[in-house]
Amino acid sequence: MIVLYIILALIVVFLAAVLIRTAAFRPTAEESGSFEDISFDRDTAISDLAALVKCKTVSDADETNEDGAEFDRLTGMLPELYPNVAEKCTLTRLPGRALLYKWPGRTPGEPAVLMAHYDVVPVEEENWQKPPFGAVIEDGVMWGRGTLDTKVTFNGILFAANSLIGSGFTPEHDVYMAFSGGEEVNGPGAVNVVDWFVKNGVTPAFVLDEGGAVVDGVFPGVTEPCALIGIAEKGLMNLKYTVKSDGGHASAPLPHTPVGRLSAACAKVENHPFKCHYTAPVRQMFDTLGRRSTFAYRMIFANLWCFGGILDGVCKKSGGELNALIRTTVAFTQMDGSKAPNVIPPEASMVSNIRLNPEDSVESAKQYIKNVIGDDGAALDVLVSSEPSPISRTDCAGWKTVVSAVQGTWRGALVSPYLMVQCSDSRHYRDLSDRVFRFSAMDLTAEERHTIHGNNERIRLDTACRAVEFFTRVMKQC
Repeated sequence: MIVLYIILALIVVFLAAVLIRTAAFRPTAEESGSFEDISFDRDTAISDLAALVKCKTVSDADETNEDGAEFDRLTGMLPELYPNVAEKCTLTRLPGRALLYKWPGRTPGEPAVLMAHYDVVPVEEENWQKPPFGAVIEDGVMWGRGTLDTKVTFNGILFAANSLIGSGFTPEHDVYMAFSGGEEVNGPGAVNVVDWFVKNGVTPAFVLDEGGAVVDGVFPGVTEPCALIGIAEKGLMNLKYTVKSDGGHASAPLPHTPVGRLSAACAKVENHPFKCHYTAPVRQMFDTLGRRSTFAYRMIFANLWCFGGILDGVCKKSGGELNALIRTTVAFTQMDGSKAPNVIPPEASMVSNIRLNPEDSVESAKQYIKNVIGDDGAALDVLVSSEPSPISRTDCAGWKTVVSAVQGTWRGALVSPYLMVQCSDSRHYRDLSDRVFRFSAMDLTAEERHTIHGNNERIRLDTACRAVEFFTRVMKQC
C-alpha cells in the first residue's frame, strides 16, 4: 500500500510539474514600436523586376548549356534600371558572375552585406500556364522564373538603394550589395566575394541572404503568420551507392542482384532515420512559436524533456518540414542499373540527397549510413558536400536590424529564429562572420512556395513591393 501511495504521489508531482510548466509557457512581453511608412515608386519597382525576369539567366553545371548573352543583357541594363546606384556606388566585378556594389557610409564602421543571386533554374516551358520569361502580369500577379528565387530580392535591394540615394539618404556605415550569377549550380561567385572581403580586411556587421519567409500554417497550433529568420543552415551531401557483380543473363540470377542489394540498402536507411537533435535554432523556434500554440502543443514544447520522444516519433512517421528541422534527412533521388530488362547489370548505383543536421557532419553521416546498410560490398562515394553552417548570434545589432525591418513591414507576424533546411550562398561566410541571417523578404502561401524551382513560379505584386519596403527599412538602420 505504501508503494502505491508513493507511485500516486510521484504521478501527481509529475502532472503538476507538466501543467505548471505549460501554464508558464506563455508569450513573452514584446516591445511595441512605431514604424514610419515607406514610400517609393511602386510601378517602377514592378517594371524593373519584370525587366530582370525577362532575362533568361538559366545557370547550368555545364557552362556550354548557358546563354551568356542573357547574363550580359541583365547586367548591362542595371545602370539604366538603377541609375543612382550606378552613380553613387562602386561596382567590383569578380569571377563567377559576381557583382559587388559598395555604397559608402558617413562614418567608419562594420558594413552590412545584403545578398541575392540573379541566376535561375531551368524550366519545362510546356508545363507552364504562362511564358516563364514573359513576366506576364495578370490579376495582381507576375508570372516568371526567378520572380521568387531570387530576382525579387535582387530588385528589392537595388531598387531600395536607388530610391534612398535619390532622396538624399546616406547610410551611417558602408553597405555592400553582393550578387552571384551562379548560386543554383554552386558557382564560385560568392566564394570570390568572401575572398575579396578577406583580402580587403572587411568584417561585416551582419550578412543577410535568402532563407525563411513570412508564412502561414507551418507551426502546429499557431494561426498567426510566422516570419522565420534562419540563423543556421543544414549541410549537404550527395552520396552515391555502388554495387558490382559479374553480370549475366537474368534467367539464372543469384539470390541477390546489384539492384536488389541497393533496394535493400535504401529500405534500411529509410527505416532507420538519423537521430533527432534539438539544436539551438530549433529550440529557439520552439520556444518562440510554441508559446503561441494551442494548449496541447504548448504542453509538448514546454516539456520536451518529457514529450520530446513523442514528437520525435511523430516526425519520423510523417516526415516533412518539422521532421527536417530535427534530424539529418535522406532522400533517394536517382538509380541506375542494366540497359536491358533481361540482363543483370555488372554495376548498379543510386544517389541520395542528404541534408545534414548541425550536430552531424559529412563524415559521421557517411559512417552512419555504412553501418545501417551493413553491406561491405556497397561502395559509398561523396559526390558533393558542404558541412552544416555555424549557428549565428542573435544578441547583436544586426539581428535587431533584421527583426525591426520585418516587424515594420509585416506587422503582426511572429518573428522567430529557425534552422534553414536548404543551402544558400551565405554558407561561404562561415569563417568571416557569426552574424549571418537568412530571410527572403516575402510573404508566401504554401502554393507559392511550391512553385520555387517548379512550374508556374509567380509572385503577387504587393509581395514584390514589400520586398523593396523591407530592404529600405534595413538600409535606413545601417
